[in-house]
Amino acid sequence: MQALPRADPSHAARAPVRVVVARTLPAAGLDKLRARFDVETGGLPSRRDWLLEHVPGASAIVADPTVPVDGALLDLAGDSLQVVSNFAVGFDNIDTDAIRERGLRATNTPDVLTNATAELAVALMQATGRRIVETDQILRRGEWVGWEPEQYLGRELAGATVGLVGFGRIGQRVAALLRGFEPRLVFSSAHPKDEAAAEHGAERMQLGELLAVCDYVSLHVNLTPATTHLIDAAALAAMKPGSILVNTCRGAVVDTAALVQALRSGPLAGAGLDVYENEPAVPEELAELPNTVLVPHIGSATRSTRDAMAELCADNVIAVLGGEEPLTPVI
Repeated sequence: MQALPRADPSHAARAPVRVVVARTLPAAGLDKLRARFDVETGGLPSRRDWLLEHVPGASAIVADPTVPVDGALLDLAGDSLQVVSNFAVGFDNIDTDAIRERGLRATNTPDVLTNATAELAVALMQATGRRIVETDQILRRGEWVGWEPEQYLGRELAGATVGLVGFGRIGQRVAALLRGFEPRLVFSSAHPKDEAAAEHGAERMQLGELLAVCDYVSLHVNLTPATTHLIDAAALAAMKPGSILVNTCRGAVVDTAALVQALRSGPLAGAGLDVYENEPAVPEELAELPNTVLVPHIGSATRSTRDAMAELCADNVIAVLGGEEPLTPVI
């Protein structure tokens, strides 16, 4: 009798490569991952207990800004883990020191959300400056009694001084979008950015100087220990009377309690916010202020942008697990 061929024991013992998606991912990226790996998704709402249960043995973790990735989670995943792919450009939810110490890779999704976030920043400038949300609510409540010459006066972008705190990809895109409004553009940055400054006709200033002269201040920095509460009570007090603050980067860049006070008693005329210190919680004292425009972290929320982010997120996982360099590494 002819002997049957022996099975390859190494092949038989080889476990499928597992990718754990902490919450969810648009199909544009999720389908790419499922075509190659054994993918498990936590779903919505976020469940930390589910993640802790499923992460052991994973080769990749797909996170997002709501998912803390710390040393304990990385250790729970074990030696199989190679990469944490963040579905966001910001990565303050990831303990980057813990990633380095364990020899892992971490990635993010820059560039693809630049325009969407920049457009929202400009929209918040206009909505706050022209009091669009405030007056919309007045009309809907039936409180409008007719046109009056001094009624609901706001401010224009044309001729205003607009300050961009941070002058990276998004800050520069905001500058480009504002060109047609013809404001004076100034920026603060840790680096000179001479070429970009010349391209956009923007002048570099120190932060304190910028706050004192700007009619609009728009924030575009990463959240780090150095930028946490960068806009604190002292910074707010230094702002030009009647100015408007816009934040589309990270909530903790602004001291919320100090912001509420500045909106109530000056110097701020208004604030347009997409991000908050303790998302999804928004303090009642902030939400009740009529001189605010508050939207729920929608900076990258267009179909094309979220699909592009999901694809890039997946492509980073595929590259690292395939032994290649990630497309957009953080570490």
